[in-house]
Amino acid sequence: MEWSAGAVARMLGISPTTLRTWDRRYGLGPTTRHEGKHRRYNDDDVARLKRMVELTASGVAPASAAASLTPGDPDFWAAADELDAARMRRVAVGLIARHGVVHTWDAVLLPFLIELGERVSSNVAGIEVEHVASLSISDAMRVSGSAAEVPSVVLACAPDEQHSLPLDVLAAALAEQGRASRNLGARVPGGALISAVKRLQATVVFVWAHDRVYAEQVPLAELAGTRVLVAGPGWDGVPLTEGVQRVDTLGAAVETILNRI
Repeated sequence: MEWSAGAVARMLGISPTTLRTWDRRYGLGPTTRHEGKHRRYNDDDVARLKRMVELTASGVAPASAAASLTPGDPDFWAAADELDAARMRRVAVGLIARHGVVHTWDAVLLPFLIELGERVSSNVAGIEVEHVASLSISDAMRVSGSAAEVPSVVLACAPDEQHSLPLDVLAAALAEQGRASRNLGARVPGGALISAVKRLQATVVFVWAHDRVYAEQVPLAELAGTRVLVAGPGWDGVPLTEGVQRVDTLGAAVETILNRI
């Protein structure tokens, strides 16, 4: 079946304005077109919007909810399939310029990486695409973000953690807001992290870990007196000392840091 926008809005219990906003911002619009008529929502469109309503009602940010429902940018996918790093960077930089770092990450780049990871896991292939894409995204973030102020935020991976892309994304998102940060990158030993925090007189420290083995090596207790934020699946089940806060999304990390400095 096919439905008009008004019928879908009534069906889902949301306003037509919300429906139009979700179409404009997140691409959750109708996919069926008839010549000379308005676009119509089909069953798949409605199912996707119903899930969007459920996610936002449970407290998920609209951008993050939409990111879990929409595929990555087709131009980015095409460039990735061709291992065209320069084109991937151009597409990412263009998206950031139009939509900002947080939305581009939530709505395009993160869904792309999640789907790519699933492909790699199921096919045991495509690792080369994942590597080139990650480097291209990191390059795009560095091109898009710069702030002249003295950094009061330190970004670091846990010891032995090699996945530093989340730090590049967060640094760009902060720079977009005029906030500088010092990105220490991957595999930061505990002693080096403590030293950097003291030398920079940092007010906020952000530590990423995707594995609990890495997260447990972070000297949280020795960072007392500094606001510490942690993120990544590696922190699941790890006891956090007083003053340490976990953030689960890019938007939450940016908002929390901006409120602390």
